[in-house]
Amino acid sequence: MVQIACATDVKEGLYDAIVVVSDGIISLTKLDKLCPDLRGAIEAFSKIDHSLDKGKVSLIPTDKFHARRIVYASTGTVHKDFDDVRRYTKAGTAAAEASLSAGVRSPLLVVVPSERFPNAGLMAALGFLHALYIPLNVVQCDKPVPKVDLLGILEVDATERAAARRVPLPLVHLLQALQRSFDVTRDIGDGDPQSMCPAKVVEYVKSSFENSSVRVSVIDDVEQIRRDYPLMSAVSRCANAIEEHKARLIWLEYDGGDETDTLYLVGKGVTFDSGGADLKVGGSMFGMCRDKYGSAVVAGFFRALDELKPKGIKVVGCMCMCRNSIGSNAYTCDEIITSRSGQRVHVYNTDAEGRMAMADVLTEARERALKAKNPHLFTIATLTGHLVLTYGHCSAAMDNGPARAAHYAEQLQHTGDEFGQPVEVSRLFSEDFDFHSAKCEAADLMQANVAPSVRTCRGHMGPAAFLMRVSRIDEAGADSARPLKYTHMDIGVSMGEYPKTSFPAPLLALIAQ
Repeated sequence: MVQIACATDVKEGLYDAIVVVSDGIISLTKLDKLCPDLRGAIEAFSKIDHSLDKGKVSLIPTDKFHARRIVYASTGTVHKDFDDVRRYTKAGTAAAEASLSAGVRSPLLVVVPSERFPNAGLMAALGFLHALYIPLNVVQCDKPVPKVDLLGILEVDATERAAARRVPLPLVHLLQALQRSFDVTRDIGDGDPQSMCPAKVVEYVKSSFENSSVRVSVIDDVEQIRRDYPLMSAVSRCANAIEEHKARLIWLEYDGGDETDTLYLVGKGVTFDSGGADLKVGGSMFGMCRDKYGSAVVAGFFRALDELKPKGIKVVGCMCMCRNSIGSNAYTCDEIITSRSGQRVHVYNTDAEGRMAMADVLTEARERALKAKNPHLFTIATLTGHLVLTYGHCSAAMDNGPARAAHYAEQLQHTGDEFGQPVEVSRLFSEDFDFHSAKCEAADLMQANVAPSVRTCRGHMGPAAFLMRVSRIDEAGADSARPLKYTHMDIGVSMGEYPKTSFPAPLLALIAQ
């Protein structure tokens, strides 16, 4: 993990480069109280290079500071209608990459504040840290030297900026907590199918939360999973021939004491998705090690809970770890499986395994939530290609009736905008629920369409309706005696395209919310 320090002066001798992220030279006047020489050096260079403010990174030599060089990263425009705070994230990453190329070992990051984007400093710093991440397998095999020795953070108007944040901590403390949270998510989510198979994820999670405020328990008995989580058991049936590929349910619990709210997070954790008997073909299997990213986000969220220790909240999470393999004992279409809730599910497409992996766990979460204080249930999953076609790089949030009445998805959308993790709001209609009614007397529910989601109308809304029906959350609507809030999140490729290092999404939005 990168060592982060709070700096108070750009002239400190610890740093070998001053990294400035700004939306323009005209904004550098905000640095005058801090160090007018810094603005002067950059303005002087701009007379030589007129492209300085056009969204690029420049290396500026200077003799006014011990560091002797300034890395100036321009965000480009941030004032147009559809610009957002991600300009700062991207500029931070570009600045880090340029710094590494220049051989910088101890950068000092200075972000010029933005009135429009109060979280500009945080997002630029997270972007910088993104480029410093080292994949877990590289760490385990090669014991590499960290990419930098020290990252200094000099926050302009620190008191004012801390007050503007949802988590009013000093920026360095918040960054340290988020870096640990992001690293856990990346380690699991980006890990290859063997280094992060279900058994290895269990080892990693147990080690990560040892001596922490998070309690970890694991269900790995094949017979217990077959009995209590029959839909997940079907997905895992083929993989059971290999010990480390067998399904595992990793339950996490954080209790902030005197809770007024209870969250239940269910994450899809398919460590590799071959499609099963409905095999993925034509190269579409590539990158399916990221099909566990929903569970990775759950783990990262609990790391943040352990670091930030919020009061008055209880959070229960489950990472539904399994592998959708193909072989002689693979589950197939036409099977009818009785779920934990007693609903008989007719399998149409084995490549719709994510909803199967989460459904029975969601049912258990509903059972627990009936006794909890102000519960809100979530499913988080890389569930459909339809989501990617519809919203591209964005996640989608879908509320049930009680959650919609609380405007949860809309609030999360606003939070996502603040923190550079766009969340679109998709709504559910009666047709989405009707679509999953069984077409034969032998079953209650139809699991999916025979066609892939990208060729199915409302292809990312239907799975949310299925999950509500199969878990009987649809019976806990606003008109019921015990309404339960439920939000389904399809996160698609919001973390970035494989095989590049992921930027954990919508993790930051969920933490901030």
